[in-house]
Amino acid sequence: VEGVRGGQATFALSAETLARTNLGSLRLGSRVNLERALLAGGRLGGHIVQGHVDQVTRVVSLRRTGDSAVLTFEVPPAGRKYVVGKGSIALDGVSLTVATVRGGQATVALIPFTLQHTTLGQARAGVRLNVEYDILAKYLEALLKGAQDRKDEQQSD
Repeated sequence: VEGVRGGQATFALSAETLARTNLGSLRLGSRVNLERALLAGGRLGGHIVQGHVDQVTRVVSLRRTGDSAVLTFEVPPAGRKYVVGKGSIALDGVSLTVATVRGGQATVALIPFTLQHTTLGQARAGVRLNVEYDILAKYLEALLKGAQDRKDEQQSD
């Protein structure tokens, strides 16, 4: 946070942030989702979300079902290996559980609180959302790749 005045916060954005997120397309006064960081030693009651955006996706649809909704979004090819049913994902900073995955699309269920208190309640087809994939999956991938690289090096010796 660069500054807070009159109930509004200002932020400095790096080139990396602008390249990976939808923040460069927002206008003055646009709503964004902010959540306080977990305190060290605090109770972990959900997904591990770091706030590091991996890439941007697009909303396919937001279908209301009573006071809840189902959000369908595209899963970009580079992220498909990280998206699994009942796995964790963050969309625009909101930690969610993946309901279904089919081809290049996935769905999440949005409860009334999420619809009312985050920007996801206003999602429409074509809207770009920031995506953060599960950190545990990314670490596991890196560890397995490192183990495979070491095995390949040993075999070439």
